[in-house]
Order: sequence, then structure tokens, then C-alpha cells
Amino acid sequence: MCGIVGYIGNRDSKSILINGLKKLEYRGYDSAGIAVYTNRGLEVKKAKGRLAVLEEELNTNPIKGSIGIGHTRWATHGKPSDENSHPHCDPSQKFSVVHNGIIENYVNLKEELIAKGHTFSSETDTEVIAHLISDLYEGDIVKAVQKAVDRMRGAYALAVLCEDEPDKLIAVRLASPLIIGISEGESYIGSDIPAILEHTRDVYILNDGEMAILTKDEVTLQDVNGNDIQKDVFHVDWDIVTAEKAGFDHFMLKEIYDQPNAYRDTMGSRISMDQDQVILNEINMTDEEIKSIDRIHIVACGTAYHAGLVGKNLIEKLARIPVETDVASEYRYRSPIITRNTLVIVVSQSGETADTLAALREAKRQGAHVIAITNVVGSSVSREADDVITTWAGPEIAVASTKAYTSQLIAFYLFGLYLAQKLETVEADEVKKVISALQELPQQVEHILEQSEQIKTVAEKIALHNNLFFIGRGLDFAVVLEGSLKLKEISYIHSEAYAAGELKHGTLALIEEGIPVIALATQEDVFEKTVSNIEEVAARGAYVLGISQEGNEELGKFVNESFTIPKTLDVLSPALSVIPLQLLSYYASLTRGNDVDKPRNLAKSVTVE
Repeated sequence: MCGIVGYIGNRDSKSILINGLKKLEYRGYDSAGIAVYTNRGLEVKKAKGRLAVLEEELNTNPIKGSIGIGHTRWATHGKPSDENSHPHCDPSQKFSVVHNGIIENYVNLKEELIAKGHTFSSETDTEVIAHLISDLYEGDIVKAVQKAVDRMRGAYALAVLCEDEPDKLIAVRLASPLIIGISEGESYIGSDIPAILEHTRDVYILNDGEMAILTKDEVTLQDVNGNDIQKDVFHVDWDIVTAEKAGFDHFMLKEIYDQPNAYRDTMGSRISMDQDQVILNEINMTDEEIKSIDRIHIVACGTAYHAGLVGKNLIEKLARIPVETDVASEYRYRSPIITRNTLVIVVSQSGETADTLAALREAKRQGAHVIAITNVVGSSVSREADDVITTWAGPEIAVASTKAYTSQLIAFYLFGLYLAQKLETVEADEVKKVISALQELPQQVEHILEQSEQIKTVAEKIALHNNLFFIGRGLDFAVVLEGSLKLKEISYIHSEAYAAGELKHGTLALIEEGIPVIALATQEDVFEKTVSNIEEVAARGAYVLGISQEGNEELGKFVNESFTIPKTLDVLSPALSVIPLQLLSYYASLTRGNDVDKPRNLAKSVTVE
């Protein structure tokens, strides 16, 4: 995820671009840059690091002009560096582009352009866009961009500046957010409303396949085929703080609603065009090395550990390799048995978790191949691991993790399928079936979010209690551990999660009249067993919320409240069943008057042991 701003008008653009980027730095902070049309032509300033580094450079070496584009980066292709920072230009320095998203076919386009004599200075997919527009330009920047977009495959939001036509800014959207601000004598581009809110409250919100041609006096809207379109102006009446949260009351709620896009971005170009294979070019193990793996250790902390529990289940199911899961703070102190055939997977949202980093180093010291699943390119974990599967959840502001966790699940699904392909432990038709179901998940999450009021009603009831329980079997048990942690983190309700079959071994002594029990029952092979456990707590007076898959008519007969998630493969259900549990925690915390985004005693990134 990256942040884009653009300005055309009569004022000095530098300060407008920098101030806009400050509002978007939550979307990316690996590097930043601006391109401005000056009286010397198109000039670009960019730098690795936080926006403050760029700002200091511009204070020392200012550039001045009334049209420009800016970018703050969350690295996807290429490590954080000055060269990989946006904006990117063609060799003539006449075309400049900033980009949010992924161009899936950039390698093929790059090879084609290299054959024509183009030379590249970065590792990014974005530089290819600038070269492609330059190659297609015949005196009309609008047509050149339209031709380029027709050649590109992926998800993107673009802002384009052309030195030969300095009276225009071009913006294009496909599956990445982009808005256009309008004001008298000025026009703006932004990835999000906060970037331009201090200048205008009138915006066009671009939909997929739409573009805008901005001048200082007007904005023309078209589809990418060049057909004019009409769109109502959206007047923003939020205050600045609310706008940074995209209209949501809290970052946590916004991030819960970000998950469909996080799923799409993490899958991205990792699924083949024929949608029958997983492609993980970031895994640098040979087929022989993969076939020699005799055990896998998944090591993580907190929420990431819960993602690892799901990963264990599905890797064993799909690839038939034994998997151990370890809490990172315990891993190196238990003298783990590691051989050269052991694969270690470390999971960390920030990539800076101290215990996880220590476990990674211990695994490498003993000769293991280490794969990192992390959300931060350039983090310590990503630098020190042998291979990295990056989750494209975008920056997560709320302390309680939501979209980072579910993106880790998607990464595990992709890796499990990748192993199964290499080891031929799953038939090709079955791989294709799972991939097809994976791609349905984003829309299914959206369907769950549309039913949030039902979860809110239940949350308001359980918020009156100081103790409750979560139960589930198999994959459902892994998910209820995460649901229980979320509730504890932000509502401060004492909550415990149990494998449902363990209730009779002690926990039933704590069940009393009215105590809430959240029961997941999404796994068909253990559904009847789970119902038996639900009946055990119901018989002792528990108030039970049951969650199952659509089409299941039985669960409602045994619970006080029921909620269904869209029908999916049992192995994929955690990516859906956790969503109502996240909402439950959020609304319970809200009901109890807590600070949802900043729960007491907790920090976002735990960088000490």
C-alpha cells in the first residue's frame, strides 16, 4: 500500500504535496518523493526513509513549481532505496509516474522495452509504467496513458505527469483507491481524503476503470477507453481526524473493513493466469530442497502464532509434512531439534518482534532454511530470513491486529498449496478447486461485514459480563484462540478459548447460568461432536452464540444466537469465521467505553524480550 498526492494550480506545489503526504504516511513510510514541473523542466526529489528525510532534502535543495505529484512508499517490488522510491521516470525524464498497486505482467513488459533499447535504474514494477507511456507517446498524454493501461495487468492507482503537456495531470484507478479534489483554480489527486481535505471538501471518487484529466480550471472524467463519464461530486463533511480513518470511528474498524482488499493484494500475482497454480517466486528453494524437508517449525508470537496454528493444520493436510508450532519466546530456550532438512517459518506483522527475531537467528545458527511471513518490507526479519513471503495488508495502525492476521492466513494458504504442488501430494484439480475458493474470499468477507449489526447486538450483551469462553474443534479451535485474544486485548473481559472436547476435563466447572460461550462449528467432519459440546454448556445455563457455514440448519436448534458465514471449503473457513469474532471484540470494547485503538498496557510492535 502506498500514498499518492497530486496538485495543479497557481500555488507552489511543494508544500501542498508534502503536507498531503504527511496525511498518507500511514499508508507507507519506506521512502517518499515528489516530481514537480519547474521553469527548468521536470524535476524529481526522492529519498529512502521516513518523509522527514525528503522534507529535509527539499529544505536544503528546494524545487518550485505549480504542478506536481508525490508518493510515500510501502515497498512491493524492490527493497526500500533511493533508486526504488517513487516518482519514477523514463530515460528522457519527460514522463513521471507514481503508483499504488502491483503490475502483474511487468516482467514481460520490461523485457519487451529492454529489447527496444530501454534501460532501467530500479527494481520496481512502477518504472516500467513510465517507460511504457514514453514508448507509446505520440503527442497526446491521455491517449498514451490509455494505451499503457490497456497493456498492463494488475491493480493500480496512477498519477502521471508529462513535461511536454505541463497543463495536465492524469489519474487512473483499477482496484486501488483514488480520489480527485476540485476547487476554484486548483485540482488535486489523493489516495485518501485526508491528503487534500485542508484544501477542498469537494471530490470525485474514481471507480475501477476510470480516469481523470486534471487542469487547474477543470476535471474531465473518462473510462480507460476514452469515453466521457458523468459523476456526482461528493462533499466531505468529516473533520480531519475522522477523515484519516476514512470515515470510520476507529482505525481498528477501518482495518477490519480493509480485509477484502488485503486478501486480494496478498494473493495478487501469486496465482497463475490460468488460476490453477500458486506462483511463489520469492521462495528460492530448489525442488530437491523442498522434497528433502522432513519437518517444519512455525514460530511466532500472539496473533501471528494463532495464524501459525492454522498454517500447521493446512500444511499437514495439503503437503503431508509434520509441523510443529512454537511460541517464539520459548523456542530457543527449549533446545529445538533442528536439522538441515528442517524448514523454519517465522511470522511477524512488524518484522521487528524481538522474540521472533531471536528464534530466526537460532534456527539459522543451526543450519535451517528460514522463510519469513511479514507485512514490512525491509524489516529485520525480512532482511535476515532466507526467503520472504510479504503480506500486502498495508500499514496497520490499531494495536489489536486484524488485517495483518488474516493476510498471514492467506500467505499460509498460498504456501501450503505451493508445497502441495511441488510434492504432488494434492491432485491438480483439487489445487485448482482451492484456488478458486480462495479467490471468492474477499467478496465473502464483504458479505459478512454487511451483517455487522447482528454481531453488534450480541456484543452489547456480552459486554455486560466479565468472563466468557470460546470453544471449537480442529481449525475452529485455532480461530477461537485468536477470537479470545482479540476480546481480551481491547474489551478487558476475561476470556478463555478451549478445544471443545476438553470442556469435560475441568472447564465445565466454570460454566454457570448466563455465562457467554462463543462456539465455532464450521468444520463438517467434527460438527456433530461440536454440537455435543455445545449441548454440555447449554445444559448448565450458558448463553451460546454459534457460528457455522451457510446451509447448516442444525446449529440454530442448539444455541441462543446463531450467525452464518458464507459457504466455503472447510480448510478456508478461518479466513471467514474470524471476521465476526473481530467485530464482536470491537463492539464489546466500544460498549464498555474503552480506547479501541490503543488498549492499556500494550504496544503495536514488541521489540523487547
